[in-house]
Amino acid sequence: MFSFFKKSSLTGRIVHRVILYFVAVIFVFCVLLLNYSISSIDKKNINVLVDIPTGSSFLEVTEILNKSGLIKHRVFFYSLAVIKRARRHICAGEYEINTLLTPAAMIDKLIRGEVKEHIVLIPEDFSMQEIAARLDSEKLINKEIFFELAKDKDFLESLNIKAGSIEGYLFPDTYYFNRSMNTRQIMKKMVNNFWEKVTPEMIKRAGDLGFNTHQFVTFASIIGKESGDDAEKTMISAVFYNRLKKKIRLQSDPTAVYDLENFDGKVLRSHLKRKSPYNTYIIKGLPPGPIANPGMTSLKAALNPAPVKYLYFVSKKDGSHFFSSSLNEHNQAINRYRY
Repeated sequence: MFSFFKKSSLTGRIVHRVILYFVAVIFVFCVLLLNYSISSIDKKNINVLVDIPTGSSFLEVTEILNKSGLIKHRVFFYSLAVIKRARRHICAGEYEINTLLTPAAMIDKLIRGEVKEHIVLIPEDFSMQEIAARLDSEKLINKEIFFELAKDKDFLESLNIKAGSIEGYLFPDTYYFNRSMNTRQIMKKMVNNFWEKVTPEMIKRAGDLGFNTHQFVTFASIIGKESGDDAEKTMISAVFYNRLKKKIRLQSDPTAVYDLENFDGKVLRSHLKRKSPYNTYIIKGLPPGPIANPGMTSLKAALNPAPVKYLYFVSKKDGSHFFSSSLNEHNQAINRYRY
């Protein structure tokens, strides 16, 4: 019986030692894991771009991060991800991760979906061709899809655009886009911005002047393309508004080259004679749609033409214009400023 108790006591001590060993291992692992989670990924202070495709599994995400040098210890990273319940909650997208971040902070960033934002400035009076080129240069859109959607009837109707093109409704502004957004979403964001800026009161004022919404935007786009000087826009608006009332052709140079491919920036006499539904040297009244995407200054100028009787203006080659009420005075101004 003594032998039995002796063996039992020995077994108990062994079990006790094994338990202590495992407790010690777990304790050391937890200490190392804590140290890993609160230490910088790397001391070099480098921004690393990683792109996590939609539908990526946790193992695929881990491999992407590992190849980018953002995981130093896989076991600790896996353990930390399990603790944070990140395995099913990492968001797809493009991320900019600074190596001074801790692994815990990096995982939180991925869970919250804090994707890299690209700041894109769309200037006033850019055409949709120019807007597409700028967005494409930032690798934010597919240009083919952009131009397909720009004239897609169903897409335009979904955006409350009663026209054959999106031209005029891509509101110029500073935007924060990310590469998780597709071409459709980016275009929709810009148009939604237009409808946020253009109020019902503005639409009513346009109606009082005799314009429907599309004509109003078209009129504003011509004003914007004719002058970059905000102070002159109400005067230019008055000239074109007065000409419309008198049923005189608008004769706006930018309309003559709007739909011209590979335009080099210089308007020639031959351009003014070319047959185009947009060329206001040929057609009467407004063109069928906007020739650019007007900003708020052009939109407001379209609604508030200056109370003057001017019918003509000519560039003074310093960014400003000389305005005239009669053709004779206009011709004199042409001789003065162009020759």
